[in-house]
Amino acid sequence: MNYLIAGGTGFIGSNLKQMLLQEGHNVTVLTRNPARYRGEQAKNQTFISWNDDLPQAMNDADVVINLTGENLFKIWWTDAVKKALRESRLNTTRTLVEAMEKADKKPEIFISASGISYYGNRGDQLLDESSEAGDDFLAKLCIDWEREALKAADLDIRTAIVRISPALQDGGGMIEKMKPPFLLFVGGPIGSGRQYVPWIHMQDLCRAILHPVENPDFEGPYNACSPEQVTMNELADVMGKVLNRPSFFRVPEFVLNTVLGESATPVVSSLRVQPKKLQVSGFEFEFENLEEALADAL
Repeated sequence: MNYLIAGGTGFIGSNLKQMLLQEGHNVTVLTRNPARYRGEQAKNQTFISWNDDLPQAMNDADVVINLTGENLFKIWWTDAVKKALRESRLNTTRTLVEAMEKADKKPEIFISASGISYYGNRGDQLLDESSEAGDDFLAKLCIDWEREALKAADLDIRTAIVRISPALQDGGGMIEKMKPPFLLFVGGPIGSGRQYVPWIHMQDLCRAILHPVENPDFEGPYNACSPEQVTMNELADVMGKVLNRPSFFRVPEFVLNTVLGESATPVVSSLRVQPKKLQVSGFEFEFENLEEALADAL
């Protein structure tokens, strides 16, 4: 099939792209700087710019996947940073939908990213796709982001919204932030430790993103997270075990709030989420157990 991926050079996008290429698909990556990847151009891999003819690119795409968005882990969420976080998600999604509207041939399916932060900070409450949204900055961002993506459904394009959890893969994401202190023997839980941390192995995440392609009745929002719910204390203990390091140097929540301000929200929020929609549709996780997932990812 022909895939168009916006954000295909990022942490998740690059892994997804590699999976698709290995399966023999044709991949077009939409990026701000295609010249940077000139050496990777091939018959089945093309890089195009946001300034190129996007409606024509839509004509040639069977599947469009949207993974765009500035990194949430800024040092401090100033008003300018918040604006950039919103615009990097909403404006690009709007541009993609407008290009689909102008295309002579519409893609069969549009899969657009959102975040598990859609649910806000919910403590021990068990959450699935039917749960209401939160009301903090990230939750409201996800609400607006999903609203832009769902406009593709008005064009009679099957639309799926994947609410992504922190992905376990060496070289990026949550592991990149937590691993260095453990290697220096000063690792441990972040925040209270009692908050639930949704997670998913990168391989399962890429498969979950592609799940709607293989299931023609699958659409709307769905949670991409492991069925195993763990707290930060449990996550830190397992990471220490896998790395053969201690896990007792806690970073208190007040320190995070002092150093990071509102940008500490993704770390200290508690999200006990289950991937109910994936499970009901028959999706099988390759890594349901955190220790096995971290052992493979690390």
